[in-house]
Amino acid sequence: MRRADRLFQIVQLIRGRRLTTAAFLADRLEVSERTVYRDVADLQHQGVPIEGEAGVGYRLGAGFELPPLMFSDGEARALVAAARLAQAWLDPTMARDAEQALGKILSILPRQTRAAAESLALYAPTFSLDTAIQQTLQSLREAVQLRRKVQLDYRDVANQSSQRSLRPLGCFFWGKVWTLAAWCDTRQAFRTFRLDRMDALQLQDAVFRDEAGKTLADFLRQAGATPV
Repeated sequence: MRRADRLFQIVQLIRGRRLTTAAFLADRLEVSERTVYRDVADLQHQGVPIEGEAGVGYRLGAGFELPPLMFSDGEARALVAAARLAQAWLDPTMARDAEQALGKILSILPRQTRAAAESLALYAPTFSLDTAIQQTLQSLREAVQLRRKVQLDYRDVANQSSQRSLRPLGCFFWGKVWTLAAWCDTRQAFRTFRLDRMDALQLQDAVFRDEAGKTLADFLRQAGATPV
């Protein structure tokens, strides 16, 4: 990668996150952290308002703008693939939003790039997720976004039913099965629930706040994953 391209990528990566570490940039750009420190310092000297410092993280100052980006053929194909997968594996509302967003992006691409993207021979059958699970997924996704507690009737692997009061944290897709990661107020522990074993779901009026030891980041750490 040319240095000019690398500097441009650094600005793009920093502006796409609230706080970006040198280690993250070095990993994405396949360079050393020392190179990142030098590149960021050069950008700052050139007037790019990058705030922060080595060992802490970087972010762009308010009001800094770059001209609109143009996608490569490969990036455009990736967007088409993502939208097609969304239609099959997400709830109808988000799948429709993804398709509309993709249409807006494709409409501004050069004709050749758009044609290459739309001719992508990669498809996802739309019958993969049944209607009931799609509706459950949408309800849970909205509950996570709104931070509303959920009352759930659930069947475990032994077909034993129980009622749970949950703080929904995130929905995870495992190829054929959607699951909900949650803090279970009933069990006072993190639990994972399969959407296809949920018999009844009700969003509560109660809104929950982050509490130490009960957040999605805590769940991911306990599961051995690294929060992004």
